[in-house]
Amino acid sequence: MKEISDERKAAEGQVMKIYKESSPVIETLFEWAYINHVAWSLAVLALGFIVWLVIALSNAENQRNALMTKQCFDPVFKGEIDKKCLRTVHSREHWWEHVSYALTHVSPEK
Repeated sequence: MKEISDERKAAEGQVMKIYKESSPVIETLFEWAYINHVAWSLAVLALGFIVWLVIALSNAENQRNALMTKQCFDPVFKGEIDKKCLRTVHSREHWWEHVSYALTHVSPEK
């Protein structure tokens, strides 16, 4: 059997050392980074909050416009407001019309 020279053993040792250093560390291989989860969770919560605010703004502007155009006055009791009508009235065609009007007219009309 042929002996391996010391020079070749040293070269193999260096190659094995490089290989061991390039392999992943087993202790941290399956570790989770929760920073990304927190960021995505905050983004989803912020988006949900914005959607909720847009729905609330659309609803409020719908009722305000119905009151301004006198669509929900009670026919029986003059000067009173029909609250059931306020819950179901559609004073404009689309919800985005309410939102765009509310965002562009922030101060009351004079």
